[in-house]
Amino acid sequence: MIDFLKESTFAVNDVIRIAWKILKSQYLKILGLCLMMFLIFNLSGFLAYFISGFNFGISLLMFLIFTITYFGFQLTLFRFILRVLDEKREDVYVKDSIPTTRQIIKFLIATFYFILCIFVVYGVIIVIVFPFAYLKVPMSVLTQIATSLGVLGIIFTWIRISFFPFFIIDKDCSPFKSIRLSLAITRGNFTKILLLLSFLAIFQVLSIFFINFEGDFIIAGLLNLINSLLVIPLSSVAISVAYRQMMDEYQGDQDPDILGNII
Repeated sequence: MIDFLKESTFAVNDVIRIAWKILKSQYLKILGLCLMMFLIFNLSGFLAYFISGFNFGISLLMFLIFTITYFGFQLTLFRFILRVLDEKREDVYVKDSIPTTRQIIKFLIATFYFILCIFVVYGVIIVIVFPFAYLKVPMSVLTQIATSLGVLGIIFTWIRISFFPFFIIDKDCSPFKSIRLSLAITRGNFTKILLLLSFLAIFQVLSIFFINFEGDFIIAGLLNLINSLLVIPLSSVAISVAYRQMMDEYQGDQDPDILGNII
């Protein structure tokens, strides 16, 4: 177990090292895309507050426009990073990394599958836990167990299938196939991905700690600034690097099933 954790840590260090190198060479382009996503997200919330009393059709239309625009920039960011990784040159342009309308539609459908998978996992856990009520186990205890296992199940499912956007923009896979391939390449890599995400979440956790427990808004603000200008862009690059490394090492079926790759 210790050797496995050492191997995982070294793998995470390698991902961070490559991601940092790419971020330094393409910082302004990557930061610009991240800032556009940040502005779109906050602008959508701002407009939603003012048009909430308007016609439902207008509200729905604005929601769809902002959703497609936001995810369009996210896919552009991932595709841009993959092109930098593959082409190994600095003169890679963002305009050449914009996904097609077909790819955006595939992504939205796959996102629906993604959410559905999470609900299914949580539902299965509830179905398994609550029959123990017939064994006179207190309902409060069962609820706490179901909630805890449900959260763990959601985290596990989210990490395992969250790489589906890369298969859409990189391999032009169908929505359901992208979910299956994400399950396949993350099989055996869960610990490495979890360590990577934990490392990238350090500044956000520290920021919450200083606000809620220490009451130091200056340090919290500084950590938030570092998180916004450095950690979030680095996270996007690191996830893309992790995907490319897992794909390079993947020796499985190119059209995998689900049951064979769950565990």
